[in-house]
Amino acid sequence: MKPLILLAAAAAFAADWKIETIAGTGVKGYSDTQLNNPYGLAIGPDGALYICDIDNHVIRRLDLKTRKLTTVAGTTKMGYAGDGGPATKAEMNQPYEIRFDKAGNMYFVEMKNHVVRKVDRKTGIITTIAGTGKPGFSGDGGPANAAMLNQPHSIQFDPSGGMLICDIFNHRIRRVDLKTGLIDTWAGTGEKKPTPDGAPLKGTPLNGPRAIDVDPAGNLYLALREGDAVYRIDWKARTLHHIGGTGEKGFTGNGGPAKMAKLNGPKGISWSPDGGVYLADTESHTIRRIDLKTGVITTPAGTGERGDGPETSPGECKMARPHGVFIDKKGVVYIADSEAHRIRRLAR
Repeated sequence: MKPLILLAAAAAFAADWKIETIAGTGVKGYSDTQLNNPYGLAIGPDGALYICDIDNHVIRRLDLKTRKLTTVAGTTKMGYAGDGGPATKAEMNQPYEIRFDKAGNMYFVEMKNHVVRKVDRKTGIITTIAGTGKPGFSGDGGPANAAMLNQPHSIQFDPSGGMLICDIFNHRIRRVDLKTGLIDTWAGTGEKKPTPDGAPLKGTPLNGPRAIDVDPAGNLYLALREGDAVYRIDWKARTLHHIGGTGEKGFTGNGGPAKMAKLNGPKGISWSPDGGVYLADTESHTIRRIDLKTGVITTPAGTGERGDGPETSPGECKMARPHGVFIDKKGVVYIADSEAHRIRRLAR
């Protein structure tokens, strides 16, 4: 396809969509309408949207019908306490990312506590499943809750049911076997070096593995924050395949090959049933999409400038360092527009 045709297609894509705020007022706070720096988000088993409200140190639940916010974990007091008791009475420190397993249990990362915690769906009891509360690198081959992590950022379940953790300051992806509770390094060497295209997973460096997602076929998608690139991980072959970003920081390439585009600190990633992978390209204040068939990158939302709206159209809506992006089964895009203190909804 010619560049002009690609650009026209990108414009048409954006024109079909509408953007709106579904939570948050634009002013940071803690109430049934306010948020304070939202990051990771996910649809729960009850159909509600769950949000990591990091500077309130809580997990919020947004009823998508009433658009009312409630707190399901945390007290707003920064700390690390409460394991073995109700999640609503636990102290937390900057929950970054959230996921639900097939049974509906809630898992989330607390970056500054260097842990992953679980809330049991039936009992509401919170426990730590990985990390000790102190930063470091240790514990491979042993119990995950006795191992040290260093600023974990994102989690996702792999096709065999294990949990993958983006252990970003260790430049590794750690894997927890949820049946045995044991942890190991699954990818990364600890080195801040480039990741070659087509390289085997084992023994290949990862520069700042920040966010990870999985598609129904078992392919994994990994965003490198410091590496400013996106890779597809072939689960069966255990190989890494470059699909986006040149490794240089910037905001370029719209309408062209994603491999030739510049990204700027991507910190969120979500596979979409429309055949694309969406990125929260945080430092360019945009949401970007890589078409997995054509390899073309577009910007469905954001202008490249920091701001807050207007919500006249997705392409005209400025955002402020979005960190989270989640796409539901219908293809609706939920955006954690972090420093605008809003959750935005992008849909046709």
